[in-house]
Amino acid sequence: MEFKRQLLPFVFCMMAGFSAIHAQTNIKFHTWATTPPLGWNSWDCFGTTVTEQQIKEQADAMAKQLLPSGYKYLTVDIQWYEPESKGHSYAPNAALTMDEYGRLTPGLKKFPSAKDGKGFKPLADYVHSKGLKFGIHIMRGIPRQAVEKNTPVLGTKVRAKDIALTDSRCPWNPDMYGVDATKPEGQAYYNSIIQMYADWGVDYIKIDDISRPYDHVQKAEIEAMRKAIDKTKRPIILSLSPGATPITAGEHVASHANMWRITDDFWDRWGLLMNMFERLDAWTPYRGPGHFPDADMLPIGIVEFKRPTNFTKNEQYTLMSLWSIARSPLIFGGDMTKLDDFTKEMLTNPEMLKVNQQSTHNRQVSRDKNLIVWTADVPNSKDKYVALFNAQSKGDDINFNNANYASPVIAGNGSSQKIDVSVKDGKRLILFVKDGGDGTGWDNVAWLEPTLHGAKGDLKLTDLKWKMATAGWGETLVNRTCDNKPLMVNNQEVSGIGTHAESVIMYELPEGYDSFSTTGMVTQDRGSVVFGVLVDKGAVNIPETADVKVDFKSLGITGKAQVRDLWSHKNLGTFDKSFSRELPQHGAGLYRLTPIK
Repeated sequence: MEFKRQLLPFVFCMMAGFSAIHAQTNIKFHTWATTPPLGWNSWDCFGTTVTEQQIKEQADAMAKQLLPSGYKYLTVDIQWYEPESKGHSYAPNAALTMDEYGRLTPGLKKFPSAKDGKGFKPLADYVHSKGLKFGIHIMRGIPRQAVEKNTPVLGTKVRAKDIALTDSRCPWNPDMYGVDATKPEGQAYYNSIIQMYADWGVDYIKIDDISRPYDHVQKAEIEAMRKAIDKTKRPIILSLSPGATPITAGEHVASHANMWRITDDFWDRWGLLMNMFERLDAWTPYRGPGHFPDADMLPIGIVEFKRPTNFTKNEQYTLMSLWSIARSPLIFGGDMTKLDDFTKEMLTNPEMLKVNQQSTHNRQVSRDKNLIVWTADVPNSKDKYVALFNAQSKGDDINFNNANYASPVIAGNGSSQKIDVSVKDGKRLILFVKDGGDGTGWDNVAWLEPTLHGAKGDLKLTDLKWKMATAGWGETLVNRTCDNKPLMVNNQEVSGIGTHAESVIMYELPEGYDSFSTTGMVTQDRGSVVFGVLVDKGAVNIPETADVKVDFKSLGITGKAQVRDLWSHKNLGTFDKSFSRELPQHGAGLYRLTPIK
């Protein structure tokens, strides 16, 4: 709920932003993406390793399977300029390919058609020949390598060191320094790289490390990007990343970009999807034609080189229903050459796409705990779109305010806290990890040697099967970190449970044990968390299904309405004054309501 609390002081600012943005009907670049962009991005599948051949294969598949439904932006994500990049990580001091002006160019090992200074133009031409649009990911700023070599800045008399801000650095990718875009020469640098991209035939630019924390340096660089794109006279869509973009920047970001991330990297974990309800609701005042809050890519189908998504089918319906009715851009992250029938039907459902592409006044109607209702207007009609969500989970009945133990904020790799709690008369043992409030998602943690003690001796939790376990990223794993690495303390492997905030792990307590001990430890450099233990003496559980209801009055409908299920393409009949559906946990429904006079 921390995100929600942070929003409350900005209500009036948001409303002012709403009026300001919607008054700016003369912003030309808004006309380049009047509806949320539909496309594909290489990150979820191929990380930093994507190659020219893979892009061509994806383009072929996209043109055949998704283009007929409107998906057209195909984007080469990060590290295309680093020939030796691996996985989803970034190497310090990596050798980058760049021209004599310090402008990054495609690595020939990955993109051989870029030889002889051609850059991405041959690949862009191939993508365009399929009827698609070509996009690239870039990092903000100027390469550190360019600063070290002090390369000249094209069109100026200065060099890289004269415009570089060496204290403005990305915290997770070491490739770049910030640029002083308040200087004419800083603007000239951005003009030079954007013109090069335009000459290559780029239609979409995702620029990273620029939307968080949205400080004065990043704000100036966003403005420079906007000026540079407009100067090319090419309608290049501008996407800002990563999130969370601060709400206070809503008016500014909507005035300079077509889409911007409202979250850190989104992966196929329920906790991340759950958080998106509040985020998309909060950004409602800044959603409109040409400017869309971006909930990030769709990690469904086959992702991360070869694995199937971790989302269940119910969770995928929730994901697609929320992204569609909140009008987030739909950027698919799965392997299009291995597109299964279920994923394809979900992505290309024409009735769902109409909600995403054509609806207006999209908003949350009600939220009763985790039973949530969204609606939107159907243009040129009195009809309404409605999305019903049962976002309840096992463990939602847990009140962490009643925790038997909660640590102070524990921060930094190797930081730890010993924990010893009585479990006498308890029925469930619940281990939770909360975010420490530092604004980052780098919260890998471990419960080291978690052990029950009693008359029966000692029992390690690692020998028990949990009733439920969640992780904000990665997986909850026994004797491994959440990214599946050995649990190490002082260079020695230890037993325990690896997870990531926000996390809940629940066990049924066996009889004969009186106390529980463990050590909570942060296993990532920038982690900041709170460890907690709750000994539950009851056994209340959220039902597997719930009735989710919308009153017609809240939609502006009086009397009766016909209801159509947009996922099943079936008419459900006529309903009076309200409509409800029994939905499973993590499930959703998407409907169109037609009032009857």
